Amino acid sequence: MLQIAHVTVQFGALKALDEITIAVPGERTIGLIGPNGAGKTTLLNAITGLYPLTAGTITLGGRRISGLRRSHLARLGISRTYQNLALFKGLSVLDNVLVGGASLGRGGIVTSALGLLPTPAAERRTRADALALLARFGLARDAGRPVDELPYGVLKRVELARALAARPKVLLLDEPAAGLSHSDIEHLVAELRDIQGTESLTLVVVEHHMGLVRALCDSVVVLNHGRVLASGTPGEITNHPAVVEAYLGSAA
Repeated sequence: MLQIAHVTVQFGALKALDEITIAVPGERTIGLIGPNGAGKTTLLNAITGLYPLTAGTITLGGRRISGLRRSHLARLGISRTYQNLALFKGLSVLDNVLVGGASLGRGGIVTSALGLLPTPAAERRTRADALALLARFGLARDAGRPVDELPYGVLKRVELARALAARPKVLLLDEPAAGLSHSDIEHLVAELRDIQGTESLTLVVVEHHMGLVRALCDSVVVLNHGRVLASGTPGEITNHPAVVEAYLGSAA
């Protein structure tokens, strides 16, 4: 589904990513782990067009996507969440989720703000899809509330619903478990499994919480200093000597 081939991202003399090659199969969940500064979020930013590639290519379903605009990438089927929540403060929960649907060009508040006129049927469909996502994530009661008023754990679910409103083929999750309680993480794992099963999604998950990685991921890629250190199943990675030395340590 997603092929990252010899990708290098360089900022001046610093190589944030150095010849990264990763093949992500369709309808699988791939974990990206590694110490802080290893290049995990940089790789997500490269996939989604936030950072230009210095070298290499990224393809989606055989089609080259590196160099495309972020709006084009969204329409092709790539969506993401962020390490730091990137919701629109002052807007309601529903309106934030509608933004995700608007990336499909089917209407919503973004198209209205740009002076475009979606058809009434498109507007109804976008709104119905957004409301269905809110119900799925237990957010229906909060639909009209500004996101500023909601606790962090709820906001994480709002951002996930917004990412899914774009109907992605590949969903990139940047530290989805950060700041969540143990019970919330267990609930998140169950939700992500259900999403993958019902939506036929490919998931790429950047995460430090190894319990989530073990429970959710089919395979794991370890980055260190901008390079691939190791890859394998969660069990293989947990016991990999180089990974234990560089990252996991006694906490594995």
